[in-house]
Amino acid sequence: MSRLILFLLNLYKRFMSPLLGQRCRFYPSCSDYARVAVSRFGPWRGSLLAGWRILRCQPLCAGGEDPVPEHFHFPRCRNHGEPDVH
Repeated sequence: MSRLILFLLNLYKRFMSPLLGQRCRFYPSCSDYARVAVSRFGPWRGSLLAGWRILRCQPLCAGGEDPVPEHFHFPRCRNHGEPDVH
């Protein structure tokens, strides 16, 4: 299952992402984040983290650097003006 998800992410990154352009407010991009999350935590928990990341990709959440956590947890959304603490 992980291989299928990683394959689909690779297809998205190669063919769809260039057509859509740079839109991600985070670094790494949401597709790269999903790839690392699925590789690190498996298909179920990695997909949950990727979905949580996509839900945080909205104007009320400050963007910026947001790496995949080392241990499984749902990082909270940083507000604008809040210091970047890791």
